[in-house]
Amino acid sequence: MRVLIVTAVAAEADAVATGLLRTLAPVQAPDLPGYVLKRAAYLGPPPGSRSGSAGQGCVSAADILAAGVGPAAAAAGTATALAIAAAEDRPYGLVISAGIGGGFPSAAPVGSVVVADAIVAADLGAETPEGFLPIDELGFGRATHLPPEKLSRTIAEALGAAYAPVLTVSTVTGTAARAAELTVRHPRAAAEAMEGFGVAEAAAAHGIPVLEIRAISNPVGPRDRSAWQIGRALTELAHAFRAAAPVLDAWEAQP
Repeated sequence: MRVLIVTAVAAEADAVATGLLRTLAPVQAPDLPGYVLKRAAYLGPPPGSRSGSAGQGCVSAADILAAGVGPAAAAAGTATALAIAAAEDRPYGLVISAGIGGGFPSAAPVGSVVVADAIVAADLGAETPEGFLPIDELGFGRATHLPPEKLSRTIAEALGAAYAPVLTVSTVTGTAARAAELTVRHPRAAAEAMEGFGVAEAAAAHGIPVLEIRAISNPVGPRDRSAWQIGRALTELAHAFRAAAPVLDAWEAQP
């Protein structure tokens, strides 16, 4: 199985690679101009271990794409990569949206990890006198993608992560009022980020399952850059993919 992992920026891609794989072969992808693509290959178990044993991070092939910030860039980059892979008859079997994000403090404090049980377009819709209407209630599309439950839940358990909706927003929450509004509309949400729904739309167009994994760098609410812990979140993102690797291997091996 080939896995496409989509991040917003190169620092997130580096963290994913550090956690997931023992050996990384980064290349600038000639078929994806303007994007940074890291092609990764697992070259065998650590010295002294049994080949093929669980927990070694031996996903057979992973491309890690830094597609840019926001749902539009994420959708465009993901769709391009999937279309090229399909045209070359080497399609992906799974797409993962990954990176850091904001956490709703009661569900996902800074330094924790969230695995999405739903990928939600939280601000795609219309404002009305009665409140916000999501795009699906307007009759113009879908507002939610559901990852494969067994796989996503098993990864959440392996990571010790929150298993809850992750909201995709085009504008990061920066006030208490906005955080409260999102909490009312999405009471189970654990995190917000800017790319998951775009990645999921592209994956769905190709009929490929999608996951979202987020490490929390800051609380959702009033914008306070001094309180952000980006380095810690990137470290946790690496740890998350180290723990996720054997689950992905087992899922790949299933008939």
